[in-house]
Amino acid sequence: QLQLVESGGGLVQPGGSLRLSCAASGFTLAYSAIGWFRQAPGKEREGVSCISASDGSTNYADSVKGRFTISRDNAKNTVYLQMNSLSPDDTAVYYCAAHTYRDYCVGYATGPESDYAYWGQGTQVTVSS
Repeated sequence: QLQLVESGGGLVQPGGSLRLSCAASGFTLAYSAIGWFRQAPGKEREGVSCISASDGSTNYADSVKGRFTISRDNAKNTVYLQMNSLSPDDTAVYYCAAHTYRDYCVGYATGPESDYAYWGQGTQVTVSS
């Protein structure tokens, strides 16, 4: 059974930090490009970041570049998203997803959402004072 489970979300004050985790079961994350997406209230879901399996290279959306860092621990079958300098604009449900067939990231941020076959259920991040 292929499954991704996000954790680490919660309420944080502006300027604070959170680290999100994406744990996989039923498949090996080391073989797949993994993306982080988010969806804010009233907005479409957008790609945030992607990490390749082949060489570990990373892509970021302009809105998070320099603040967010994606990484992976293949031994734990887990991908992380470290989020620093958070602002209310970062409030959203955050999802991780595994690329359907590619082991490296292409295009802006994550590339098309339609390229990702396996999705977690999301974790809520709320940035507010």
